[in-house]
Amino acid sequence: MEYKISMMKTAFEKLTTGLDEVEAFLAGERKGFKVHVPEEVDVKSIRDKLNMTQARFSETFGFSLDAIKHWEGGRRTPEAPARTLLTVIAKNPAAVLKALHPGTSPKSTHRNGSGTQTRTTKKRAMAAKAGGGIGTRLSPKTG
Repeated sequence: MEYKISMMKTAFEKLTTGLDEVEAFLAGERKGFKVHVPEEVDVKSIRDKLNMTQARFSETFGFSLDAIKHWEGGRRTPEAPARTLLTVIAKNPAAVLKALHPGTSPKSTHRNGSGTQTRTTKKRAMAAKAGGGIGTRLSPKTG
């Protein structure tokens, strides 16, 4: 029982220390925090988890296609800012998508047979439902 209390106290002390550090930072008394940027990031597993091709991943998140190919092929390692972004993509891709593409909604996309997300397929389905039929074409502006 005493062991549990001392462990809880330690955890509580760590939390209060962390909160004190945040408060000092916000008050301008502390210059910054040291963040942990992973030395290695498995780009392919992040991309696979999102069911994206290399081209789609590069377009969606702003990386060059060549960089992705080199990272996945082991010929280059992402620099620290890229590793930071890749870490956030791995943990919360919706937040990154919202930040990079504020005018779109993740709910407006869905997966087609190849696993990539498209709006065009959904719009075609909606047009067909509305009576436009299978041959209905979308205007260049919408699709």
